[in-house]
Amino acid sequence: MARLMQAQHPEVSWWCPQLPASPAQAIDLLLQGTAAWPREQMAVIGSSLGGFYAAWLSAHWGVPAVLINPAVHPSRDLARYIGEHPVWQDPAQSIFFEPAFVQELQELESLPLPARPATLALIAKGDEVLDWREMLARHQAGQVRLIEGGDHALSDFDEHLPQILEFLRLA
Repeated sequence: MARLMQAQHPEVSWWCPQLPASPAQAIDLLLQGTAAWPREQMAVIGSSLGGFYAAWLSAHWGVPAVLINPAVHPSRDLARYIGEHPVWQDPAQSIFFEPAFVQELQELESLPLPARPATLALIAKGDEVLDWREMLARHQAGQVRLIEGGDHALSDFDEHLPQILEFLRLA
């Protein structure tokens, strides 16, 4: 997505920070990093836990969001992953997921969200990590692309780019 934005839409400010393992720190980083951005020209994109964060940030700022196999109950789903894990983007690095992070996720999940902005949820029925029915139930108020098969990583992501770009009004 970053390469596409740079090549085809250099006017777009693209920011994709490496988020800390702490959900509270991740949200703080995102809120601070986007605080001065013009809301009428802003959108967020996230996948999995990043999809949960994108949905949260979208509702907080009232901006559109593209959600790719978004986590719905991350405190429940990640509670079994307490401990050290390799970083997905760089397996040579690792993160430690602390028990306190589950509490931070519970707090984020319990906060009332002020807005229900436009969303596009790409949900793969073949997601091996998250339940597509939960994702659909949570995000059915927005646009949904329910994908037969697929996987959690949305390996066929490029096939969905036209719809994503159209949703973001970049097509």
